[in-house]
Amino acid sequence: MSRVCVALITLLAGSFVMASASAADRPRLYTNEQYIEDVLRKTVLPLDDPKGMLAFVLESLPDRVRVYPTENYYYFYFYHNGTRYAGNIRLDAKDRDEGKLHFAYFVELTEWQKDDAVNYSVFGKEDGINVERLEPLVYRVTLGAKSVVFALNDLSKVTPPKTALGPDDQYLGPVFDESGIRFFLVFNKRLKIFHYILDETIKVADELFPSRITNRILIARRTGFAFYDEHRLKRKILIGVFEGGSSVNNYFDGPFDQLPDNFLKSDELRQAILQADPSLEGKIDRFGGSPDGASRFLIGPYMYYRLEEDLRPIHDCAVNKEIPRELYHACFVVGDAPDDPADDDGDAADPAAKPEPQRGTPQKAPAGK
Repeated sequence: MSRVCVALITLLAGSFVMASASAADRPRLYTNEQYIEDVLRKTVLPLDDPKGMLAFVLESLPDRVRVYPTENYYYFYFYHNGTRYAGNIRLDAKDRDEGKLHFAYFVELTEWQKDDAVNYSVFGKEDGINVERLEPLVYRVTLGAKSVVFALNDLSKVTPPKTALGPDDQYLGPVFDESGIRFFLVFNKRLKIFHYILDETIKVADELFPSRITNRILIARRTGFAFYDEHRLKRKILIGVFEGGSSVNNYFDGPFDQLPDNFLKSDELRQAILQADPSLEGKIDRFGGSPDGASRFLIGPYMYYRLEEDLRPIHDCAVNKEIPRELYHACFVVGDAPDDPADDDGDAADPAAKPEPQRGTPQKAPAGK
């Protein structure tokens, strides 16, 4: 074979590899045509039969799927006769090894109409549904002739950089939000407050741009999450979630519902919650849930904002030289007033000058996502 032929074959092979790599890197294209065709279709579904709906979902899935969110929700949506429905399959860390599967579906919420009706069921072997543990964080769900393997997100080796933790911080675990953003859940043991720290050890799946207030506040273009690039540590703290996402319970409602359940070490989360709110002693399990599973302690230390200006008090607090140095990190937590070690007279702090930690109470029904 001549050198010219060899060179030509090599060039063509290289071009094929480059073309394949290029195709793999190209984004998916979503069209209005697809959307219109979905909402125009006349469809038939057993909406009043949760087991029949679970069969529809499983039969629509490939044989293996990946569950990204760390509270182990596998989310889906579909259009039925012009209406969009949302739902989830959940392999809860609390009872999946007992063969339980949580399933919910509902008319998707909108800001102009909110329907609280949720079809929620817990299924098990007695319902003809088999949940089988294949290996750590991998489960097979079988209903009839259909089986789907659910690979849960293994973040067991994820840890924050040392530069992202202060001397009072306790790292509780990694959070993978349904928005696609990763966080570190941190508890400040001295101030008894929680933070969600942006995980920048991987590429952040969003574009951060500085707010008009200060370049310390960064807004995520896709999710609307607001972060504060703090002065003392090399990290960005989640300080705001756009209110519109929360009001309709969508993927951008904040990471409160994606705690690191699979990676909690013994009783650490429960003990942190009890430090923040001792009144919950005897009322929550190690996941922060009520004994009946109907509610869960809300860790939502961020504010819900509509306008960038709503975030200004957080920056004003962070740069306020009258705020004691030891209370600096309380500036990034919004909610009920904490016990202030520097406040001897017992008067409440000015909320405009010093946002206060949110204590939270058990809430969030397991079906609601």
